Amino acid sequence: MQSPRTPQNSVYTVSRLTADIKSLIEERFPFVWITGEISNFSVPLSGHFYFTLKDDRAQISAVMFRGQNKNLKFMPEDGLSVTGLGRLSVYEPRGSYQIIFELLEPKGVGALQIAFEQLKARLSEQGLFDDKHKKPLPFLPRKIAVVTSPSGAAVQDIIHIAVRRFDTIQLFIIPVQVQGAKAEIEIADALDWLNTLDDIDVAIVARGGGSIEDLQAFNSELVARAIFNSTIPVVSAVGHETDFTIADFVADLRAPTPSAAAELVIPVKQDLFRQCLRFKNSLNVGIYNYIEKRLLAVRELSKRLADPRRGLQDMRLRVDDLTARYLRATHNFLRLRHERLHWLNERFYTHIPLTHIKKLNEKLHVLNNNILNLFKIYIKSKNFNLSEVMIKLETLNPQAILSRGYSITRTIPDAKVVKSAGSVQIGQNLEILLAKGALTCQVGGKSTDGEKNI
Repeated sequence: MQSPRTPQNSVYTVSRLTADIKSLIEERFPFVWITGEISNFSVPLSGHFYFTLKDDRAQISAVMFRGQNKNLKFMPEDGLSVTGLGRLSVYEPRGSYQIIFELLEPKGVGALQIAFEQLKARLSEQGLFDDKHKKPLPFLPRKIAVVTSPSGAAVQDIIHIAVRRFDTIQLFIIPVQVQGAKAEIEIADALDWLNTLDDIDVAIVARGGGSIEDLQAFNSELVARAIFNSTIPVVSAVGHETDFTIADFVADLRAPTPSAAAELVIPVKQDLFRQCLRFKNSLNVGIYNYIEKRLLAVRELSKRLADPRRGLQDMRLRVDDLTARYLRATHNFLRLRHERLHWLNERFYTHIPLTHIKKLNEKLHVLNNNILNLFKIYIKSKNFNLSEVMIKLETLNPQAILSRGYSITRTIPDAKVVKSAGSVQIGQNLEILLAKGALTCQVGGKSTDGEKNI
């Protein structure tokens, strides 16, 4: 019976089989449109997008390299339904297939709208829309900067409103692109440059209405942060009344149209003039009434004021009386001080310090003699005690005992004192300490209570 083994030239290695599958898939599906829901979205340090695209019955690994994803108008996230154009590929080290996206669009909602909502949520979370950061507009600005296109209708509307409301106010037009790839950079640079000047009181960022694509520059993070970082109050006037941009939320004040922005920033000159006249008339009336009341009060006080000469006479008499009392008090004070000085002088001579010092010196001499005598007696008694102690020490000195014929026997080599015959063995070496020198002996025999060599 023939073996079912496949001929040798038809046996695949794993790498060869994977390479053939890769070629088949990539040739069969060079580019495909695919739709699904994003899950497991991640962005490693490389900047590539890795995620899984799935529907209710299957899923596929997906990747979008950094060179392609930097052109996206939105940030993919889990749960977002998308449609994209990609090419199928096999990742040979793992033997798995995936789709590499070249284009990606949100399904049902435009990419710009999703990017708008994502940026709005992120900046709101960072606090760029908080009211505590909003700066008040000046009551009467001296110089207004308008950041807009020099050829658009917005700048003409603002100029027309400014001339009509306050013809002498200064407008400083900063020409920028308000649409296109370079628009957001020019707008942000213009705001940064304005903040280097010291004579701009308020800035208006304006353009006419348009689609979300037309307003994209005002929905960029670069422009939003330039408005937020501005120390000059910024009014956003972008689009029509129903248009809202990121710049509107960050700005210190949002105007529905460029014309409305001019009306919010620029007061009516005639209204201010009429208000000044009202203030002037009110001030004149107030000052006149105040002067009348003060004059009436002066007249009333004048009637109640007595002849000042009578008061001066009374003051002269009072001064003379106070002068006499002052002289008497001074004389009594000096007399009492003189008497006290005389009494203190007599006490000083009565208690002269030299006599007291002499007595104290005599007492000190007696005390010194007493102390010396006490020290002599104390030293004598201590010497006597020392002699007695020396005698006792000499009596108890082991060397003195040895000199009387006694000796001390110790074991070798641990030098333990032998106190009984039972603590040594026959033939053991012993050391006998004498008054002068020592002997080394060997135990030849021993006895205890009359019994020998036990």
